[in-house]
Amino acid sequence: MLDTLEIQIHKTPKSRLQEIDFDNLIFGRTFSDHMFTADYQDHNWQNLLIQPYSSLSLSPALMALHYGQSIFEGMKAYRTVENEIVLFRPHENWKRMNVSAERMCMAQLPEEVFIGGLQNLVALDKDWVPNRPNYSLYLRPFMFASDEYIGVKPSDTYKFVIFTCPVGAYYSGAIKVKVEQHYVRAAAGGTGFAKAAGNYAASLYPAKLAQDEGYQQIIWTDAKEHRYVEESGTMNLIFVINGKVVTPPTDDKILHGITRKSVLELAQDWGMTVEERYISMEEILDALQSNQLQEAFGVGTAAVVTPIETIGYLQKDYQLPTFNEDCFGFKAKKYLTDLCKGLVEDKFDWIFKVA
Repeated sequence: MLDTLEIQIHKTPKSRLQEIDFDNLIFGRTFSDHMFTADYQDHNWQNLLIQPYSSLSLSPALMALHYGQSIFEGMKAYRTVENEIVLFRPHENWKRMNVSAERMCMAQLPEEVFIGGLQNLVALDKDWVPNRPNYSLYLRPFMFASDEYIGVKPSDTYKFVIFTCPVGAYYSGAIKVKVEQHYVRAAAGGTGFAKAAGNYAASLYPAKLAQDEGYQQIIWTDAKEHRYVEESGTMNLIFVINGKVVTPPTDDKILHGITRKSVLELAQDWGMTVEERYISMEEILDALQSNQLQEAFGVGTAAVVTPIETIGYLQKDYQLPTFNEDCFGFKAKKYLTDLCKGLVEDKFDWIFKVA
């Protein structure tokens, strides 16, 4: 624990752990015993508290409900084969949350509040970290404007909360995606790079339309021409074309994914060429036709690595190469999974031990 952090801890009188059916978990529906909260007021973070998971009492005039100052992170805790509880690169999440906070004109979170809150909360609820393949404890830190005021200005106060939920796999296998040609996720100069709640709200309707057509996710394209691919739903996109790992650059339209960053660092460590550049749908289809497109997959905290088996583009479906154990994406997923289970050496110093 961080010795300088003063957190009040109020433990639940009775754990709900024994009531949970781990064989029938729905992602994001089951919540652990405790949560961490902190308040920003008078230019300081205060009232640091771990308490039983419960509802928040909110005013109808809460500024976050009206003007959208709300950001979050997504990360996971794992149980290793040595029964240790670890996090994967939590300092990257802390840095990214402060990038989001700056863009949304919100308070900065000190390292000791973000990391210390996570560490103390997960250590207290360590029995909630599942000990079974493809399971983990999902962690959701988030912050929202807490002023009670109807006026378009940045809030003066904020609430930071962390809660957790045991989860299984986000996707069970390869997915079918549709290339979006009308709706836009983000434009240059906007908030696309921030993990802001409003970005996800704006994506729900076009995603629903795609799901009604039989697709599981959308591939977002650029706002100007709808020519260049950007993200796929809640994931960054990676392609392997003619032996090279190719991915769209993380400019101000695309989220700086931590799993994405890690997969690219693995590729470079394994001697592969990595290209961060704009990729058009024409290039992807040309590569597919010439048998140079070897892999296409999404990467993110929830899904880790998810292969794409079908791309729908301009009313036509294109079948992609089969994802197998020889694929780079398959090997990268196995490495990251094994790393979080303590089965391979942590030579990158990515693992953070909690308990």
